[in-house]
Amino acid sequence: MRAQALVIGLGQFGMSVARALAARDVEVLAVDVDEERVRAASAFAAEAACLDATDEDALGRTSPERRDVCICAIGDEGREASIICTALLKQMGAERVIARSNDDLHARILTLVGASQVVNPEREFGTRFANQVLHERIRGEMPLGEGLLVTEVEVPEGYVGQTLEALRLPRRFGVTVVAIRRCEGGEVVLPAPDSVLRADDVLVVVAKEHAVSRMMDRS
Repeated sequence: MRAQALVIGLGQFGMSVARALAARDVEVLAVDVDEERVRAASAFAAEAACLDATDEDALGRTSPERRDVCICAIGDEGREASIICTALLKQMGAERVIARSNDDLHARILTLVGASQVVNPEREFGTRFANQVLHERIRGEMPLGEGLLVTEVEVPEGYVGQTLEALRLPRRFGVTVVAIRRCEGGEVVLPAPDSVLRADDVLVVVAKEHAVSRMMDRS
């Protein structure tokens, strides 16, 4: 059975989330008050509806209690609407509600009214992008949850020719290498303690926020 997601608010963030979920074979119901945005989402979502998510009767027709996840992605223009929508989703029996926040106060209120998880995409992107600005070898980062990030990073020059065992990255920096992408041939290999790092390798690592930056600063 396909997973079902309700995405409310089809601005840049909500539309991207809805599109990405649909591409992963999730059955998406996309909702917004703007008819043009709803028409755009109908091209890839299983269903798209134009309605006011702060209207209890209208929101109830989306059956949030049946969805695997409900995402309130209402943007900067609707702080009050996002709080009302999040509260209604929880009251209607939605088990997992992810809400978008604009700032710390907004995040605290969303949590109080029942959000299972609160995200601030602009802040999170800004933090990850700053790491790429400061360290050219960081190719990209993706949040994993619980303060962890998956990061792709080119092997620092000082690590070339060394083994993972000798580098002791988990002990020194709290960085765990989970895969090595060999640029020559494009193969991805699972790391072993005696894996010797090459100049063109890309490491896929799991670490807490800022750990990879500390590793790069000291490499």
